[in-house]
Amino acid sequence: MKVHAYVADSAGARLRSHEYEAGPLGPNEVDVRVTHCGICHTDIGAIDDEWGFGRFPVVAGHETVGTVVATGDAVDRDLLPIGLRVGVGAIAGSCSACDWCLSGHQNLCARKDDVIFRGIGGGFASHIRASDWRHVFPIPDAISDAHAAPLFCAGTTVFAPLLVHGVRPIDRVAVVGVGGLGHLAVQFLAKWGCAVTAISRTRAKEADARRFGATDFIATGEEGALRAAAGTFDFVLTTATGDLPWDDYLGILRPRGKLCVVGVPDNPVTAGVLSLLPAEKTIVGGIVGSPVQTRQMLDFAARHDIRPEIETFPVADVEQALDRVRRGTARYRAVLEL
Repeated sequence: MKVHAYVADSAGARLRSHEYEAGPLGPNEVDVRVTHCGICHTDIGAIDDEWGFGRFPVVAGHETVGTVVATGDAVDRDLLPIGLRVGVGAIAGSCSACDWCLSGHQNLCARKDDVIFRGIGGGFASHIRASDWRHVFPIPDAISDAHAAPLFCAGTTVFAPLLVHGVRPIDRVAVVGVGGLGHLAVQFLAKWGCAVTAISRTRAKEADARRFGATDFIATGEEGALRAAAGTFDFVLTTATGDLPWDDYLGILRPRGKLCVVGVPDNPVTAGVLSLLPAEKTIVGGIVGSPVQTRQMLDFAARHDIRPEIETFPVADVEQALDRVRRGTARYRAVLEL
């Protein structure tokens, strides 16, 4: 199969058109013709080599939506028939044999097929190949292709912690950062039944945050704003990509509260031991959900009319779209139309 893709040859390079041959289809593999692909900050990290271990040339894109066009011999074709609308997220396969896969935590598999680190093979392309059909997800009829795309990274990343950490409807929660991940987190938590506070540096996004379901708002640029919230929250989800004053954020937790980090800060997360020990607080990390958590997220989003707020771009304008994500000006998720 010929794939027409958009590739970066070196760190920060403009994308160029490129064709490659996908090769024979393996028994568990699925080929998807791409209609839409979301742009995540992690795609920018891969293109710009923000973490110093880039693999070039690279085809970014890991929030991919399209239709099934070919399946391997071992694929359950009753579940994934040709022509079905599906999504392929950040993880396109796993080993199916390790303890994590066998216990339903395929997202923690050490040998998972991580799309963003494949090099050639991401979703900024005419087609994407999933290495394991069990990581290809049918899309509910209620969700359009363009709105579905960001759910396969941003959506599942902020939804999975609700399940993993037992967030309850009676909990008071906060979402740090009202961006591509945060605006979805506010919606999920509000529909979950929580009292949700959105936290941002200024009040520029307050009206949007309340429209997404936040019942309160904290602008950290205002003197004493975090101190005034000390001991308030059972669960704090930080989606911000910048560095934060971590001790201050631990300070807004109640005893035994959890600070969950899903955004990738520039530097290590560091906190004083006395911010953790006396009240038995916890810092935890989060990544995209497992296959079952992703399916649950899609069902929940469809049932409660949760949608990312998106800006769509034809693939010819991919550089403009990437620039909006780089500068943090997308409102709130950029999606390529292929």
